[in-house]
Amino acid sequence: MMGIFRTNINTVQEKNNVINAIAANFTVNACSVDIEDCDKVLRVVSPQQLAEQSIIEFVTELGFSCDILD
Repeated sequence: MMGIFRTNINTVQEKNNVINAIAANFTVNACSVDIEDCDKVLRVVSPQQLAEQSIIEFVTELGFSCDILD
């Protein structure tokens, strides 16, 4: 499963906090945030099927906006 999301994560510190939190709470192969992109793209790659809504709710609980990027 690969999820691609639009966020409002802006700093390296925020990026690292979100990536570490996702890695600690979900089974992921890779997780990244492109803070240089205008959509602050979050990519999550998992060996298992993750509900995109679970990632959205988790990142929202961390205090950031998160939506599926079309």
